[in-house]
Amino acid sequence: MELITGQRFKRKAKYIRAIIIFTGMAVILAFLLLASLVIFSKTLGAPPLTVPQSTLFYSDDGSLIGESNNGQKRYWVDLHDISPALVDATIAVEDRQFHKHHGFDPKRIAGAVLADLNAMSKVQGASTITQQYARNLYLSHDKTWNRKFNEAFYTIRLETNYSKEEILEGYLNTIYYGHGVYGIQAASQYYFGKNAKNLTLSEASMLAGIPKGPANYSPFLSMNQAKKRQKVVLRAMASGDMIPKETVEKESQKPLAFNRGHKSVDRKIAPYFQDAVKQALKTQLDLDDRTIQMGGLRVYTTLDTKAQDIAEKTLDHVIGASSDIQAAMVAMNPKTGEVKAMVGGRKYDKTPYNRAIHAIRQPGSTIKPLLYYAALEKGFTPSSTLRSELTTFTYDDGKSSYTPHNFNHQYADSEITMAQAIALSDNVYAVKTHLFLGEKTLIDTVRRFGLSTKMAHVPSAALGTSGVRVIEMVNAYSMLANGGKKNKPVYIKRVENHKGEIIFEQKGKKKQVLNPAQAFVMTDMLTGIFDKKLNGYTKVTGSSIASQLTRKYAGKSGTTETDSWMIGYTPQLVTGVWAGYDQPQKITASAEKTYAKKIWAGFMEESLQDKPKKDFKETDNVVGVYINPANGKLATSHCPVKKLAYYVKGTEPTEFCTEHLPNNKHSIQETEKKEKDKWYKRLLRFWN
Repeated sequence: MELITGQRFKRKAKYIRAIIIFTGMAVILAFLLLASLVIFSKTLGAPPLTVPQSTLFYSDDGSLIGESNNGQKRYWVDLHDISPALVDATIAVEDRQFHKHHGFDPKRIAGAVLADLNAMSKVQGASTITQQYARNLYLSHDKTWNRKFNEAFYTIRLETNYSKEEILEGYLNTIYYGHGVYGIQAASQYYFGKNAKNLTLSEASMLAGIPKGPANYSPFLSMNQAKKRQKVVLRAMASGDMIPKETVEKESQKPLAFNRGHKSVDRKIAPYFQDAVKQALKTQLDLDDRTIQMGGLRVYTTLDTKAQDIAEKTLDHVIGASSDIQAAMVAMNPKTGEVKAMVGGRKYDKTPYNRAIHAIRQPGSTIKPLLYYAALEKGFTPSSTLRSELTTFTYDDGKSSYTPHNFNHQYADSEITMAQAIALSDNVYAVKTHLFLGEKTLIDTVRRFGLSTKMAHVPSAALGTSGVRVIEMVNAYSMLANGGKKNKPVYIKRVENHKGEIIFEQKGKKKQVLNPAQAFVMTDMLTGIFDKKLNGYTKVTGSSIASQLTRKYAGKSGTTETDSWMIGYTPQLVTGVWAGYDQPQKITASAEKTYAKKIWAGFMEESLQDKPKKDFKETDNVVGVYINPANGKLATSHCPVKKLAYYVKGTEPTEFCTEHLPNNKHSIQETEKKEKDKWYKRLLRFWN
């Protein structure tokens, strides 16, 4: 009996030793495996933490105007820009031992394993914050053992290469809060219209409960379930000594002010402008569509939201709802080239085609200032005269002919000055000038002004029969407004990547490409379209809107059978407006012919309302003299109309107007001498 008992004891001892040995070996193997995984993860290095993030677009005052997100709103904020209450609430309800474990919580794992074995299926999770973060970054959300193994591996890699703060920051920026919203910043803005750092305890506890099941716990889907979940979060915080127990009921009963989508841009602001910005990101920064769409960029644009709002409202107010005519507008700072407002059409949701930058339309007489600038370079002055009369021009060695017509077939049938030809928009004067300079001169000049579209070598090119883009015409006028410095449209001030690093910043000194004095003289002549002193055989072309204007403007209108234009500027702002039909057709309605001018005048006046009234500042190389606007000669005290006009020094008129002097020869000579003395004294003041 004793022998049998001893043998049994020996067998038990043998089994126990075997179990101990196998257990020890298993522990050693597990340790070695874990050590190998840690070493391997260190060898592989830190896994990338980049995730798709919404690209955000800001106006020039830093306000959010739009985002690219493919239906998923994703923003990234630093941990210190997240409310401490939200951080505590998330840790309390998701992973209370987060700061103590190394990626895994053994107690939770054991509890989950028992629950799974009892149910004979995968029913309960024990994922820590690090594990969830690994899943969000690299894996699917399927409840399979294969996914769990990969999750464990990535969890080790995260824990061995990143700090707890970095992991927590990443987790809070990637978890899903429902309604296409990822990350706490997007969630905070979506649910409460505020930044994550400003969340209160009651708001934070509400949001912290959503990731458990967004379909069940979103307050927008089930307020009752969301409030129950909020109380679970608050109790977890109290159990972890993060808040006093007595505050649980108080905070759970606090009314919450939801402000759905306040910070997220649901209504697209300046959609045509934003499309232009995205195009600039491609062409200027060489970024691909995916980076622009979900690269987490912060794009700081030049848009003035107030000016944009005025532009859109003015366009809607002027153009009747029943009209099918289209319109486009660009407003730009002439000193910097920054585009402050853009309208590419009447309804973006119906026609996203951006007419402001893509449509090529006949500019009509708005091309003339570029022609006349070239004339100034070739020796013309504001007082240069040509005869305005019905004229037929032959070209191509006499094989072709062209007869330009003035508006309403009105002509002076006499000599008129360049200044008056601009103010009255005399077509005969323009074609004569164009042919005198040579057709290539205009083509070369428009290239210097930044126009890229083709221009025909024909007499009618002087009247704007070759198509141009609105954006390029506005840019061309900006060069006159800024004194002749080379400009190009600027949409973007600065771009930051998802890390906050500046990857682009607008810089660069403007190159002088036009003569400053001649640019100023051209600007001075363009103020004449609003000056009734230049009325002649017809009224100045800006007379219909002159009464609406409260400051000095330079500008030019343009009209063809199918297109209507108005481009004008002050020292602070240049704006161009085009109106016409997408499929070119004659503009026959009287009201539609006035749309461009009315939109321009309304926009300029309202957008500049709070800005100081600035005059165009003459350069050192110009001189101002009083002339008789009818003939461009120096005015005398006998002239009924006098106008101050500017000339490049040395090109000002020296001949006095004698049309209104007394008839006897002695009186004429005496008057001329007196006027000449006064003129020389005035001239000396300018020259000195």
